[in-house]
Amino acid sequence: MPAEAHRDKAAEAAKPDGPAKADKAAKMEAGTTTRTSPASPLTERQEARRRRILRASARLAGRGGFDAVQMREVAESSQVALGTLYRYFPSKIHLLVATMQDQLERMHGTLRKEPPTGETAAERVAETLMRAFRFLQREPQLADAMVRALTFADRGVSPEVDQVSRQTTAIILDSMGLEDPTPEQLSAVRVIEHTWHSALITWLSGRASIAQVKIDIETVCRLIDLTAPSSASKDSG
Repeated sequence: MPAEAHRDKAAEAAKPDGPAKADKAAKMEAGTTTRTSPASPLTERQEARRRRILRASARLAGRGGFDAVQMREVAESSQVALGTLYRYFPSKIHLLVATMQDQLERMHGTLRKEPPTGETAAERVAETLMRAFRFLQREPQLADAMVRALTFADRGVSPEVDQVSRQTTAIILDSMGLEDPTPEQLSAVRVIEHTWHSALITWLSGRASIAQVKIDIETVCRLIDLTAPSSASKDSG
């Protein structure tokens, strides 16, 4: 069936008296077209459309949390067809995880303009992660929606989850001032990422205070000093 016919069917189903049919038609249309993933080269127009979708997702999540992010509302808010939205993001989980990656990327840009001032790598990473934490703290419902999406993500969302991890790693390595980390340092970074993510969950659920989060972050960041090449050579000596 030609693409125009698919669009016509989706548009017909999108009438007010058939929202369920519209969703089904949009997903069918999305299934007939190759998915536009974040890893694929995007044209300038596609990138602009993707940015609109992510901004709409962040706005809706910021106002009402995870449940407020409905694909139909995201499509309307970003002024794209529902079928187009599903081509970019096959599910709400894909969308919210990509939203987190986008938020971290924005955060990374801010941190580069105002780098941490700690004397040691551990101090700089702790300062950076606490600044990132406070950035998310300003919009707790958005933070909760993104973290819940990460928690719910299955293997089908692995590319988006991997992007979040890579972005977090880049933020930590930048604050450390490292371009060529050792395997031991990368292992320490992974543990720090896990702790930061866990701290977000416990804070969002009301099981940890900001003060406790700060202590946990500062404690885990000491792994950076323990895995520094100078420390390793001293231990072997």
